[in-house]
Amino acid sequence: MDNIAPEQARAALEAADRARLLVAGEVGLPRGYWWAMAGGWLLLGVLGTVLPPWPAGIATLAFGAGHSVLASRLLDGRRRTDRLQVSAAVAGRRVPLVVIGMLLGLAGVTVLAALALHADGAGHAGIWAAVLAAAVVGFGGPEILRVLRRWARA
Repeated sequence: MDNIAPEQARAALEAADRARLLVAGEVGLPRGYWWAMAGGWLLLGVLGTVLPPWPAGIATLAFGAGHSVLASRLLDGRRRTDRLQVSAAVAGRRVPLVVIGMLLGLAGVTVLAALALHADGAGHAGIWAAVLAAAVVGFGGPEILRVLRRWARA
């Protein structure tokens, strides 16, 4: 081990860095997280339409509290499968920020869709906007997160 040429050491370090980046690229949130989020989104859309504003607000706060409990366990992005668990340094510290930003963006899209549907005269605009957002979250959550992580270099 004492006779390692600088080129060999550099090549070994580059190979290790490429392997770390490959593993970090595989880090994500489990598919069940996205479907649970989609179900909650849809439920909030229905409750916001059928309940008076104050119980719907309480339901939104309860959903946020439940999500924060779940997120405290999952949002570090370190557990994609039962077989993969990496350190937070490899997973990246920006993953929670990217997920929160993604969810805030989707909330904005939901509100804008509901306003547009309401202006167009659609009945139950909040429910239809929630269906749209739930479909995006449930079907496309992991892919959207992957793209946003790449853009944010997270």
